[in-house]
Amino acid sequence: MRSQGRQTVVAACCLVLSLSAGVLAAVPSAQADPPDPAQKKKELDTKIGKSKAELAEAADQLGSAVAAYTDADAKLKVVEVRYAAAQGRLAAAKAADAVAAGKLAAAERSLRDAVSEVEAGQQQIVEKRAAAGKAVRSAYQQQNSLVGLSIALQGAAPTDVATGLQVQRNVFGIQSNAITNLNNAQAQLASKQAKLTAAEQSAAAARAEAARTVKQVTELTKQVAADKAEAQAVTTQKQILYKRAEREKISEQTEYNSLLAERNRVEQILIARARAEKAAAARRKAAREKAERDKARREGRPPRPVPNDPDNGDGGLSKPIDTYITSPFGMRFHPILHVWKLHDGTDFGAGCGTPIRAAASGRVTDKYYNGGYGNRLFISHGVIDGSSITTVYNHLSRYKARVGEHVTRGEIIGYVGTTGYSTGCHLHFMVYQDGRLVNPMKWL
Repeated sequence: MRSQGRQTVVAACCLVLSLSAGVLAAVPSAQADPPDPAQKKKELDTKIGKSKAELAEAADQLGSAVAAYTDADAKLKVVEVRYAAAQGRLAAAKAADAVAAGKLAAAERSLRDAVSEVEAGQQQIVEKRAAAGKAVRSAYQQQNSLVGLSIALQGAAPTDVATGLQVQRNVFGIQSNAITNLNNAQAQLASKQAKLTAAEQSAAAARAEAARTVKQVTELTKQVAADKAEAQAVTTQKQILYKRAEREKISEQTEYNSLLAERNRVEQILIARARAEKAAAARRKAAREKAERDKARREGRPPRPVPNDPDNGDGGLSKPIDTYITSPFGMRFHPILHVWKLHDGTDFGAGCGTPIRAAASGRVTDKYYNGGYGNRLFISHGVIDGSSITTVYNHLSRYKARVGEHVTRGEIIGYVGTTGYSTGCHLHFMVYQDGRLVNPMKWL
C-alpha cells in the first residue's frame, strides 16, 4: 500500500477475519466503537518490529535486514580482497627482506675481507719499507769509492777486484728490487683501500635497504593484522545479519502463508454469501412469477414478464475519495521470497482525517480492527449489473457508519488514517465481485 507517494504492500494483502454468527469479524462487536487506533497501531508496530512495507516498494524490516546483510557481504568481499593484497605485499616484503639481509651479510663479509686485506697490505708496506731502507743503506755503503782503493792498496789480485765490482753490482740490484717491491706493495694497498671503500659503500646501501624492508614488513604485518581483524568482525556481523534476515524471511513467509490461507477462507465465505444472496433473489423472483401466473389465470390473460429485483447499479461505483491513486491493484513479485503477491486493492493518497464516502448505496455489514488492514469497514451493495458487490475500506482513523446501517452513495462512512500495516495516511480500497477480489478500477 502507499501513501504520499510511498507504497506499503500488506503481506499478500491477506484478510485476517474470523467469522462468528455470520459476521466477518467477531471482535469488536457489531455496534461497539473501535479501539483507540493510535494505541492499536503502537501495539502493532511493536509486534511487527516496525516492519512497514514490502521490500520491492518500501523499507520494511525484512528488506532492511536483507539489505544490511547484502551490504555486510559486499564489505566483507572488499576487506577480504584488501587482506589478500596486504598478505601478498607482506610476503613480497619478507622475500625482499631476506634478499636484503643476504646482500647485507655478503657486503659485511666483503667489508671484513677488505679490511683484513688493507691491514695485511699496510703491514706488508711496513715490512717492504724496512727492507728497502736496509737495502738502500747497504747499497750506499757498498758503492763507496774507497772500496776499490782498499782492494788495490791491499794488493789484491785482479780477480779480487773483479769480485768486488760484482758485489757492488749485486748490492745495487738488491736496492732496485727492494724499491720495486715497495712500490708494488703500495699500489696493492691503494687497490685494497679502494676495494675497502666500495665494500663500505655497498654495506651501507645494504643496511639501508635492509632497514627499509624491515620497516615495510613491520607496517604490512600491522596492516594484515588489522585487515584480518576487520574481516573477522565483518564476518561475525554478516552472520548476525544473515540470521536476522533469515528470521525475518521465515516470519514473513509464515505470515504470508497464514494470511493467504485466511484470505482464501474469507473469499469462500463471501462467495457463499453472494450465492445465497443470488439464490434468495431467485426465490423472490420465482414467488413473483407464481403470483403473476395465478393472477393472470384469475384474470384470464397470459402472464406478464416479471423483472428481477431492482438493480442497485445506479452508475456503478464512485470514488470513495476524489484524489490521486498512489498504488494500483495487481500482482507484485517479492524479490526475497520469490513469490508473486497480490496487492488486493487501490490506494488513494489523502491526509489523515479526510472523509471517506460510500462508493454506492448499501448496508454496512462489518467493521473491525485487523493487524494488516487496521480499522476496516465492509459495505454490501447488493447486485450491480448482475454481480454481488461488496466494497471494503481500510486503515481508517475512525468510523462514522455503524454495522447494520443503510448508507447512500457519497455518504461519509469514516475517515482516512494509517492504522495497521501502513507507512502513511491513505485509503486502501477493495472490491469483491461475487465474493472474489477484483480490480476496483473496473467498477469506478
